[in-house]
Amino acid sequence: MNETRVRFAPSPTGNLHMGNVRVAIFNWLFARHNKGKYLVRIEDTDLQRSTKEFLESQLNSLKWLDLLSDEPIIYQSSRLAEHKKIIQKLIGEKLAYPCFCDPIDFETKRAELLQLNSKKEVFICQCRDKDYKTLDLQKPHAIRFKIPDSVKEVKFDDAIRGEIKIERNQLDDFVIMRRDGIPTYNFVVVVDDIFMRITNVIRGEDHISNTPKQILIYNALNVQSPVFAHLPLILGPNGTRLSKRDAAVNVDEYRKQGFLADAFFNYLVRLGWSHGDQEIFTKKEMIKYFNLDDVGKKGSIFDIKKLEWLNGVYIRQSSFEELFAAVNDLNEDYKQKLTEDWNIAQLQKLFEQYKQRATKLLDMVQDIISLAQKPKVLDLDLISKWLSEKTFKLLQDFVINIEKLEKINHEKLIEVAKSICKKYDQKLVAIAQPLRLAITGKIVSPGIFELICILNKKDAIERIRLLIEKLKSI
Repeated sequence: MNETRVRFAPSPTGNLHMGNVRVAIFNWLFARHNKGKYLVRIEDTDLQRSTKEFLESQLNSLKWLDLLSDEPIIYQSSRLAEHKKIIQKLIGEKLAYPCFCDPIDFETKRAELLQLNSKKEVFICQCRDKDYKTLDLQKPHAIRFKIPDSVKEVKFDDAIRGEIKIERNQLDDFVIMRRDGIPTYNFVVVVDDIFMRITNVIRGEDHISNTPKQILIYNALNVQSPVFAHLPLILGPNGTRLSKRDAAVNVDEYRKQGFLADAFFNYLVRLGWSHGDQEIFTKKEMIKYFNLDDVGKKGSIFDIKKLEWLNGVYIRQSSFEELFAAVNDLNEDYKQKLTEDWNIAQLQKLFEQYKQRATKLLDMVQDIISLAQKPKVLDLDLISKWLSEKTFKLLQDFVINIEKLEKINHEKLIEVAKSICKKYDQKLVAIAQPLRLAITGKIVSPGIFELICILNKKDAIERIRLLIEKLKSI
């Protein structure tokens, strides 16, 4: 087979987290770099924990990051009959057998033997060599894979970690179908990867322990194993596995907070993969440079500040149209609110101003929505270090001067403000910060004279006068 085919196979038992999505991204890039196919398989055989809500959430996250499948999605549960058919084939070839052992009793005996023998002796199930044709198969039983006696070890070349070898005494005849009639993960993943003609399996390092069992099943089915590559984990700031205490693990949370899809994609690519010292990549560059040889073996530390910095870079590089479209990823109500408060010409100017310092689209949008309303509270403590006995006159003169202007623009406002500050022997900040408080209710915002220009003159003057009235009382 010449075509490279990879797959991302989530279980709809929860929302996609960052580790899942990074696996999807690396598979997607590997497929694109090798001009192959990236596929999605939904592993929904855990009927008790799989839900429609989680499935929809996962597909929405994949859609947000443009990671939907190149071919129709495979649902593992739809192939149950085929899984069972192949299990019966293995039983017929004496490569699997029914096990009537009580699961708890089995594990207890196995643990005892391992402890006594320090893993030197293989634990053998008592059902292994029984003539199961004469057994009562109506009794509850599982199906175990029969590891051939000829197997002394299982080894494979991991595309990231090199040769990995597992001794036979570390492997027992493992269950491939549970007592409830549902085939197990290690079995169905092989059968479905064969069906989907998967050539490369790229997944997290937590699957390394599954790989020997899967290779044994490939061998039993006389099919060449795919090339395996196990990615390092994403770690929290303390170097342990990333948890909810370290960051929002659910990918959907980052979408709702206003991280742009391309920025989030770029950040996850750099968690474990590098190309020189380059930090920011276009999708075309990622596809061109991506190679498993450049994936590290050690876990990468998640850094929210770096993600925010990178997101800010992407926000500043994005056009108004791109950012306005991305508002839908936050909440549909936000776009409606923006267009109720501002016309498109104003929004274009506001987005251009606010994106210069933004790290998250949500904060930026909320600030723009908030700006449409007069500040409800003017906290003079915020401008205490700029307040003086001259502040009242500075603002009053500013209002008098701009009332005389037929039209206001940035240059004219700066000219007026500088003239007044010169008159009262003050620096520009002495008028700019009180104006910022009057217009926005805050002391941090885009250029205040730019914002006054975007507001209509009447609204700006009304806001400034509210602060003047408050200053009269002190």
